[in-house]
Amino acid sequence: MKAFLILEDGTVFAGTHIGAEKEIISEIVFNTSMAGYLEVLTDPSYAGQAVCMTYPLIGNYGVCLEDMESSRPWPDGFIVRELSRMPNNFRCDMSIQEFLEEHGIPGIAGIDTRALVKLLREKGTMNGMITTREDFGLEEVLPKLKAYTTGKVVEKVTCLKKYTVGEGKRKVALLDFGTKNNIARCLAKRDCTVTVYPALTTAEEILADKPDGIMLSNGPGDPKECVSIIEEIKKLYNSEVPIFAICLGHQLMALATGADTFKMKYGHRGGNHPVKDLVTGKVYISSQNHGYVVDMEKLNPEVAKPAFVNVNDGTCEGVSYTGKNIFTVQFHPEACPGPLDSGFLFDRFMEMIDKAEGGMEHA
Repeated sequence: MKAFLILEDGTVFAGTHIGAEKEIISEIVFNTSMAGYLEVLTDPSYAGQAVCMTYPLIGNYGVCLEDMESSRPWPDGFIVRELSRMPNNFRCDMSIQEFLEEHGIPGIAGIDTRALVKLLREKGTMNGMITTREDFGLEEVLPKLKAYTTGKVVEKVTCLKKYTVGEGKRKVALLDFGTKNNIARCLAKRDCTVTVYPALTTAEEILADKPDGIMLSNGPGDPKECVSIIEEIKKLYNSEVPIFAICLGHQLMALATGADTFKMKYGHRGGNHPVKDLVTGKVYISSQNHGYVVDMEKLNPEVAKPAFVNVNDGTCEGVSYTGKNIFTVQFHPEACPGPLDSGFLFDRFMEMIDKAEGGMEHA
């Protein structure tokens, strides 16, 4: 069956329909990872977006349900050059086609993904429609594309009630803005009992449970949409509990302390982004998935200072907070998919907890 990807600038790509038979409008983004497409699909940070994979063959090892980073896939659509329909892997539970169909996600294959990505890099991220209608009219479609926004997607992806992962000595509160499973696993492996809280949980409830440390997770959407969450993070900032934040959590902490964020031209999404530690000078290869970034020019040096920068474009990749047991990073030290270079940041968080007054018994 034919399918079409229509971009808001009027560009139309014709290809083959894959996944569920459904029409969607979404923000079109691209990911440069060569493997890990299931982890990409099940990363809640992609809610409200349709993902184009730049690697030309997707699905050759199928879907291994054990590798999912959340309970379901989140992108609105999936765009590939070629979809493998005959996966070969002893761990394979189903094909990508079956997975997309089961979860109601439409997609398109057979288009020139290089041309699409080049267009997004030149013009910036655009909204688009995936449809199987051959009689579409641009005069009807384009206003709808330009009107689309992802909206408040954090509320869509967060857990409905709090739950616990692991049975360790340290107590860590993980605020779920769209968390990937491996964040809780990385903490549990480091002798933590992790209590995961819904995104709209009040600071008072979290602090009443007396955590030794607080983790702010990744998540989707524009951080400035999270107005009430930012107010609660201000209260967490003013507590003496050590805090470590990743991705959206990193952006929200910056906003909570008076800094600013802005939307990037086409974002960072992939498993090969180099980030430089400004203290040691070391460069790490990182996994990333974000379209917004903290504005380093708006950081108050009395409150916070840059800790990591992106080697490619110089954007902010991490912040340390002056006089506070708080550090945040834009990239994903838990990986999945991607390299494990920066996993040591979880160890740094553990050291921070153990040195803090509330965590001295663990030292």
